[in-house]
Amino acid sequence: MSAIETGALAPENLWRQEIRATIALAWPMVLTNLGQTAMTATDVMMMGRLGADTLAAGALGSNLYFMPLIFGLGLMLATSPMMATELGRRRHSVRDLRRTVRQGLWLAILISIPIWLFLSHGEEVLLAMGQKPELAHEAGIYLHWLQWAVLPFYGYIVLRSFISALERPGWALIIVFVAVACNAFFNWVFMFGNLGVRPMGIAGSGLATSLSSTLMFVGLAAVVMLEKKFRRYRLFGRFWRSDWPRFRGLLRLGLPIAGILAFEVTIFNAAALLMGLIDADSLAAHAIAIQIASISFMVPLGLNQAVTVRVGLAHGAGNPEGVSRAGWTAFVIGVSFMALMGLVMILWPHVLISAFIDLADPANARVITLAVSFLVFAALFQIFDGAQAVAAGMLRGLHDTKVPMIYAAIGYWGIGLPLGVLLAFHFGLNGVGIWIGLASGLAVVAALLLARWLRRDRITPALSFGH
Repeated sequence: MSAIETGALAPENLWRQEIRATIALAWPMVLTNLGQTAMTATDVMMMGRLGADTLAAGALGSNLYFMPLIFGLGLMLATSPMMATELGRRRHSVRDLRRTVRQGLWLAILISIPIWLFLSHGEEVLLAMGQKPELAHEAGIYLHWLQWAVLPFYGYIVLRSFISALERPGWALIIVFVAVACNAFFNWVFMFGNLGVRPMGIAGSGLATSLSSTLMFVGLAAVVMLEKKFRRYRLFGRFWRSDWPRFRGLLRLGLPIAGILAFEVTIFNAAALLMGLIDADSLAAHAIAIQIASISFMVPLGLNQAVTVRVGLAHGAGNPEGVSRAGWTAFVIGVSFMALMGLVMILWPHVLISAFIDLADPANARVITLAVSFLVFAALFQIFDGAQAVAAGMLRGLHDTKVPMIYAAIGYWGIGLPLGVLLAFHFGLNGVGIWIGLASGLAVVAALLLARWLRRDRITPALSFGH
């Protein structure tokens, strides 16, 4: 009888198997993340055709929209490790997965209600923040239509967690790229008044995103109801039945994830505001550098999502060696990729920058010089960002989220931001100082998370959801 038949694979074969499984699970997630980024980029490009003021109003509205959206997203992401652990415990479990999906969708509905109320007063919020009245008014109109994207987007995330836990993420990739194309089409129709539709301007962009998000949810819902592998779970059966212990378990797991995302996103918002206090050139150069960094970040973000599933499966099965292999495999892949991207940023910065700004225009000379200097620190930033992203996913697979949230608060707001402000404004390093602060904050978070992972045998999170 072979080693495979006896279940006694050689260690090197187990590692090769884990590498293949991680990559197979991660690459559709990476492309899905890129697709969702492309949807936002499409909105920005098409708003720009309506004029600078419309683009500025759209940017204001988008920033306000993403603030509560990110928090709710953290709650939805709790469904992934919960389902992965349940599958690890009982590979053919049906009831547990269905109940987790159901309670995740309940949570999506409940969190969407206060977000709708908040965004429906977007103009008033922006005026209270001191924004120009005409821009706040346009942004408010945009948000009136955009706010309806929240619930279907959350529903899509819950269903994506389900198919990812079953290690079949390809469907989400197909659907998101169809949605990107539809989003561009809807923008063309509603923003500019094509096919006999009255031009809606910026409101049309909000409507396009809401329709595209609804399409994403409906498309994935159709897949899980019709595709043979998913159909047997009957995810939408008895939707009205509650499971309060499981619901509370989602909140216990999800609230710290939401906190981590909030701390991370807000420090980047703060960095942009600080760049604006220096000068317009620094802000423009920062926007270019951060956009380049965010594109490469889609890879460790996909690995974050994949390793949560792989670690969760091994953890649920009570396989500590499998937990270790899953975590270290994703970590090495993620950090290696980001190190390679950092090298590209150092060796060919002008090639990267040329995608965003005309290098031949003398008026852009200072922006280009600043962007090149920022990319040097972005190279270090890349490695630390990749390390913290994958390490957070590794710990999330163990249902360990509360302490990582505290680490995020310490690293981003306790060290990174104060150090950046000190270097930028007290020591005169300006934008470079802010980037040093960002990189330092990420390095601290990565080191703390990695140390936590190395002590994982002493972590005993509660894994009971009312079974």
